[in-house]
Amino acid sequence: MGEAGQPKQHITAPQDRISIFQKAVYSIGSLVNQFQAAAIGALVIVLNLGLGMSPALVGILGAIPRLIDAFSDPLIGYSSDNTRTRYGRRKPWIFFGAIFSGILFALLFHLYKGHSQNFYFWYFLVVQCLFVVSFACYSIPWIALGYEMTPDYHERTRLQGSSNFFAQIAWLVAPWFFAIMNNKTMFTDIVHGARSLAIIVGSFIVVGGILPAIFNKELFANLPRPEKTKGHLGTIKDILNNCAITLKCRPFLKLVMVTFLIFNGFMLASAFTLYVIVYYVFGGDWGKGGTLLGLFGTTSSICTLIAISLTTWISTKIGKRNAFLLAMFLAILGYALKWVGYNPHHPYLLLVAAPFLAFHLGALFTMVPSMVADVCDLDELHP
Repeated sequence: MGEAGQPKQHITAPQDRISIFQKAVYSIGSLVNQFQAAAIGALVIVLNLGLGMSPALVGILGAIPRLIDAFSDPLIGYSSDNTRTRYGRRKPWIFFGAIFSGILFALLFHLYKGHSQNFYFWYFLVVQCLFVVSFACYSIPWIALGYEMTPDYHERTRLQGSSNFFAQIAWLVAPWFFAIMNNKTMFTDIVHGARSLAIIVGSFIVVGGILPAIFNKELFANLPRPEKTKGHLGTIKDILNNCAITLKCRPFLKLVMVTFLIFNGFMLASAFTLYVIVYYVFGGDWGKGGTLLGLFGTTSSICTLIAISLTTWISTKIGKRNAFLLAMFLAILGYALKWVGYNPHHPYLLLVAAPFLAFHLGALFTMVPSMVADVCDLDELHP
């Protein structure tokens, strides 16, 4: 990743440093990015346990929007790259993407009992697909903005470390959503709870999401206008050509594959966590299961805050690649400990795995974005 030529004592130039305020504002955007993912994962359980939808249909609802995401993301990224306004290339997308996706998130769980399974399926599918595209209009330009905020090798890691540190607030809160939804003194049932929490999350997406568009500096806002392509076919040809060029960059492909395997492995395992805790560990007790899920999520998030700081510091000593490999080894150890932690006789033994699991997403979303920015520089130097 270009680390061989790095000096042992790297000093960031003053003009390449990102101020605390700029890091904080960008990091709030990271909290928005992670909060929507954590919230959907926590609230979607209402389709099965609250509205009686088949788990198979819930699985389909999780898969189809991802396919749409795969096609919309490159198009949105291309459009953002080629946008030219007085406010910059990224900021208009971030601003309007946050507003529309926040509204759609609130509508996503605006469900009531008494309708058919088909109604719930099609309503959730249509609104979620619209939400996925709208949120990509926010997240893709926001991520690109982070890559462009500094050219410095280690300052990029500090920015991503700060960003990921803030983002862990989402994982401190979201694991308690099931326990909150199941609280009969606050809500009539978990369907009512999901509706209410979705409005809160949607409002935060709007307010927190527009802050980077308002306050973050965009270094490459005034680039020359790109040459006009010949209609839609020319645009499609340009996008396909860019994809072909990207596929020739082996370091980038490695990072893509690493992110795909690690993040999807996490999502696959986390989808079953509630069911295993409630029905295996506690024999169907929603109250006890929700409490342990909340404690496990909170403990993991607190440990992740420490893991992010450690990973960021270690990367300046042994390099990003070595720091990332060390973090993944500890995360694998944590997953092995979960096998022992799912114990009906000693349910809170599961918390032992939390400090090791903290290095999973903590390192992934700190080191990989920083390395992607480095790869972009490498690609420009060796076209």
